[in-house]
Amino acid sequence: MGDMNELFDLGSDAFHGVEQRLGMSRRDYLQFCTTLAVTMGLPKGAEAAVAKAIETSQRPSVIWLHFQECTGCSESLLRAEHPTLEKLILDVISLDYHETLMAAAGHQAEAARKDAMKTHKGKYVLVVEGAIPVKDNGIFCKIGDHTAIDLVKECAADAAAVIAIGSCASWGGMPSTGPNPTGASSVAEVLGKSVVTIPGCPPNPYNFLATVVHFLTFGKLPDVDKLGRPKFAYSRLIHENCERRAHFDAGRFAMEFGDAGHRQGYCLYKLGCKGPETYANCSTIGFGDAGENNWPVGCGHPCIGCSEKGVGFTKPIHQVATVINIVPPQQYPRIVEEQGKGASFASAAALAALAGAAAGAAVMLTRNLGLSHAASEAERAKAEGKSKDQAQV
Repeated sequence: MGDMNELFDLGSDAFHGVEQRLGMSRRDYLQFCTTLAVTMGLPKGAEAAVAKAIETSQRPSVIWLHFQECTGCSESLLRAEHPTLEKLILDVISLDYHETLMAAAGHQAEAARKDAMKTHKGKYVLVVEGAIPVKDNGIFCKIGDHTAIDLVKECAADAAAVIAIGSCASWGGMPSTGPNPTGASSVAEVLGKSVVTIPGCPPNPYNFLATVVHFLTFGKLPDVDKLGRPKFAYSRLIHENCERRAHFDAGRFAMEFGDAGHRQGYCLYKLGCKGPETYANCSTIGFGDAGENNWPVGCGHPCIGCSEKGVGFTKPIHQVATVINIVPPQQYPRIVEEQGKGASFASAAALAALAGAAAGAAVMLTRNLGLSHAASEAERAKAEGKSKDQAQV
């Protein structure tokens, strides 16, 4: 934190600028920058670069589109606490178009979108929430008399970066579940190119915020995997860092909701937890700043794999997951083994008789071995005596 202390000394102009613009204390601002740096997996000291970028760089213009979705991703963003929503959209980024949060409506809203696209051409960030219906030329979703297909292509043409937030935008999500009557598709499929995807239903808001701040700090989007997901958030299985992992390794499983194992926090694998085949950081970053237990497994419900294509909204919730890195054996020893019945008097007597017979046999064997040894010694001495007599003669 030394670099941060030098950058934001209490008397520095930089800190006073942040204090006035964000309305955050020095401590809160340092916590905010450190949280983002840790979320992105940046090395120690990177929080200073994050802080400097937020202070000195121009706020990125963000155009946020809504299509086939439940607005859950935006609702998740509303519950961010570091920083709170008003500081995020007014001071960290410039949210120029968002159908749910903006005050404008109708022609004014569309004019705001076009003005932002023109003013920040080649520099704005396009965020898409929701799947895009493509069947019947996309008539199932129209905004301002334009189909979702036309809107996303128009806005993506001059965007500096395109981010698909939520599982619906990332790979089709729940709207694309069979039989998929509207032809719900992902942003990448419609645009015909790779985009940054932040899947989840909803995803953690800090995964989105960290992605935008990474772009703001380094002038580029974070490293992504083959599905376009930021590696800082989606490179590890939920199962690897799950708070119940130790129970999985020990073979302690909840078999039914409410049973003894479930009440004691045992692993939810046999109740259908999809953590062993789902890549996300849900088990390491809490939701809504309400504590680390504020996620499905922490609350006692199996992970449904909402961030993983082919798992969430495809596999039944309670179907046993395909364990990617470790396959448990079919049978484990029971947590509490049943105790045998006490020995009866007859069985105890029989056991004593057997023990006595064994002890007697051991004594006789020892005695016989002793006699045999004595006889051997006598024969050897007798033979030696004869040899001496013959030598004297």
